Amino acid sequence: MGHSAAIADSDEEKSLIIDAHSHVHDPVHDHIALLDEAGVERTVLFGTLPHPERATDLDSFRREMSVLERVVGGGPHPDGFRSAWGQLAAACAAHPDRFIGFGKVRLDLPPERIAEDIERELIGRGFVGIGELTPPPGRAGDIEPVLRAASDHGGMPVVVHGFAPTTAADLATVAGLARRHRDVPVVISQLGGLNWLTAIELARDNANLYLDLSTANIIFAVRLAIREVPDRTMFGSDAPYGDPVLARATVERVIRPGAVRDRVLGGTLARLLDL
Repeated sequence: MGHSAAIADSDEEKSLIIDAHSHVHDPVHDHIALLDEAGVERTVLFGTLPHPERATDLDSFRREMSVLERVVGGGPHPDGFRSAWGQLAAACAAHPDRFIGFGKVRLDLPPERIAEDIERELIGRGFVGIGELTPPPGRAGDIEPVLRAASDHGGMPVVVHGFAPTTAADLATVAGLARRHRDVPVVISQLGGLNWLTAIELARDNANLYLDLSTANIIFAVRLAIREVPDRTMFGSDAPYGDPVLARATVERVIRPGAVRDRVLGGTLARLLDL
């Protein structure tokens, strides 16, 4: 890329390299190997029910993805939540220097129960953020009790699934709720998927709305997001669905070395989490 197409900055101060979006792997040491290869020092880690990394052929991959389809469709999995919390807590306990735990909560419960789960099952397990939330399409408003509870706990960051089946209208709902809870950093994951332009515009206009770049597949979208909201756009891989090496290379392809690149690759997230 020519210099005219890159974003320049002269500040040479370096930050931690932090992946803003990944999921528990089975086995966990395979994830550590990926992070090492990418030169990523730490990663936000979400619990998960599907494990596509276990798949050995097309049929087994389809089985894992069918679980993912139910999850992102908002289907409740009471036992699955406890299993995911346990796997996540175990991974974070085994590698506290690498993993930053974010816990998901059920959205189909009364607000007081959601608040209790956040305090007991997330904060009680040492998780520092909430997500990746997956409200059903058309029901992004279900996350409001989570934002209220996050505000009550000092403004814990909240990550909301951005790819399909999330719609542009859902993203607008998330942005509206973020405006009501300005002390809560709200992250739209996967750069809003196919609705990336809407996600960028919403983040530009809402000071506590952040974007993670995980699984972004249009290089122009990544470039535009960083140009419009350089202080609230974060490198992420969505591993195992994405690859930390490729995700980092994408960011470095569109930003020259300097303070902006450092913020996107980890500085912004380190600030949010007081690392």
